[in-house]
Amino acid sequence: MKNHRRFVVTGAAMTALLAIAACSGGGGGTTPSGSQSSSAAAEPVTINVHTFGGGENFGYDEAVKTWNAQHPNIQIKYTNLTDRFEDVYLPQLLQRLQAGAGAGDVVGIDEGAMGLMAARPQFFTDLGQYGLESRKADFPAAKWEAGLNADGKLFALGTDMGGMTMCYRKDLFKKAGLPTDREEVGKLWPDWNAFLETGKKFEAAKTGAKFMDGPNTIYNVILFQEAPKNGNLSYFDKNNQLVIESNPAVKTSFDWVTTFSKAGLTAKLQAWSPAWDKAIKGGGFATMGCPSWMLGVIEGKAGPSNKGNWDVAAVPGGTGNWGGSWLAVPKQTKHPKEAAEVVNYLTGKEGHIAAFKEAGAFPSSLPAQQDPEVANLKNAYFNDAPTGQIFSESVKNLQPVFFGEKHAQVKTAVEKVIEGMDQGAVKYDEAWSKFVAAGVKAAG
Repeated sequence: MKNHRRFVVTGAAMTALLAIAACSGGGGGTTPSGSQSSSAAAEPVTINVHTFGGGENFGYDEAVKTWNAQHPNIQIKYTNLTDRFEDVYLPQLLQRLQAGAGAGDVVGIDEGAMGLMAARPQFFTDLGQYGLESRKADFPAAKWEAGLNADGKLFALGTDMGGMTMCYRKDLFKKAGLPTDREEVGKLWPDWNAFLETGKKFEAAKTGAKFMDGPNTIYNVILFQEAPKNGNLSYFDKNNQLVIESNPAVKTSFDWVTTFSKAGLTAKLQAWSPAWDKAIKGGGFATMGCPSWMLGVIEGKAGPSNKGNWDVAAVPGGTGNWGGSWLAVPKQTKHPKEAAEVVNYLTGKEGHIAAFKEAGAFPSSLPAQQDPEVANLKNAYFNDAPTGQIFSESVKNLQPVFFGEKHAQVKTAVEKVIEGMDQGAVKYDEAWSKFVAAGVKAAG
């Protein structure tokens, strides 16, 4: 959202689009059998790559420049459409897939919608036709398997994975009389109880800033730490049955957010809103859960004037994973062979390394993870934090979390309740029941 991209969903519109997609028998576009004519085209082919995400988003600017310089007959046009995945990018993509026109030749898909897309093989090209099944050994098993559709065909290859850290403002920590060295900061909060106590100390210092940005980011951090302890599930079980009320991972995450909110630690900001953007730049809060891609978001939104103000420390609990995306080729493309070549490049070692350098998007590619350019990389914007080492450690023992077909719409609905609770529109003693009810309604 990159589950780095979100909220204020138009629920009715999403539900209608999903219903349309569920009833569809085909994408209505050109199938891979048309690849011979596209590969024989005399004119240069333009492959439109559509992504989403804030800040540096997928981090493909330099990778695209390199490709275009080396491939005059296949040119990539790279467009980041929005930083809001669930409520803007996803409904639009579904609409374009159903219409059989308007989608990119290559499209990014966030982890939360992979179950939805895997259930709709009629919309996507089988990448195995172009030899990309040979890439299986390049990815962790869970990353690879998520790219297989309901027919068992390869429809998407992995880009980044999130990992987890905690980003913090060194200048605000100094103002509050707290340690600023990243090792010492990590020692402040070995667990979430210690994080709560650190937040109280920060608030007592009256810096003029809040300790945390808002409820959504920290909710997701904790949810994806707790899910592996509870069958690797979040909102749905592996039979696509809603378990939002019975899954301890969801309730634990909800309870922690409620605790932080009641303690007055949040700036009551909605992630991906203009106010959130402004606070990132203006020092409105001191900490934020940071999967690897969030570093690119912060740098992009905070701007050059804040270089050195932000740093990266260990997250309470020590690990976790939030986010990660895939690239797929819609069947409606007129150039499936060339689009598959572009996917192969961007999800290959070179593309992964370039994205990590540009946007902090930690590679899911195993060869890229093992490359010294990744392992030894430091992030100049974040005080030369050794992000290659930090995120390599963060993802070592990650377990895959299952995402049901309707994960994205349930996620959006329940997080609106969390926001309302934090902002005072929903009473604390009514929030859990409303949270569950919103999830049930969104799941249909």
